[in-house]
Amino acid sequence: MSAFKDMVAADVHGVFLNLDEFSDIHNVNGTDMPVQIDNNEQIERQKRQTEVAEGVFVNQKLIYVSSSDFGPLPRIESILKLDGKTYRVVDAVGEDGIYSITIEANRGR
Repeated sequence: MSAFKDMVAADVHGVFLNLDEFSDIHNVNGTDMPVQIDNNEQIERQKRQTEVAEGVFVNQKLIYVSSSDFGPLPRIESILKLDGKTYRVVDAVGEDGIYSITIEANRGR
């Protein structure tokens, strides 16, 4: 690895998923790990939330996790459990040791 890539890898937990600053421990698929939930994006998505069927809305969350904590990048349409709630993966991107995963669940009115 290059010196820069080594620094980025060290920053995954030390900076981006730092429990004192940006992340909290959440249970993901049965394993506790640091997770950053992008609440600002979640609020924006809820403002744009669309009704799928009468009385049913889609609840989306954008989470960031370490690839070393999570394991293989999840497939789109796979199931992800976050803090005991079941979601479907709608998008998953891995970049420099961090996964950006968009999950959604239907919820009734």
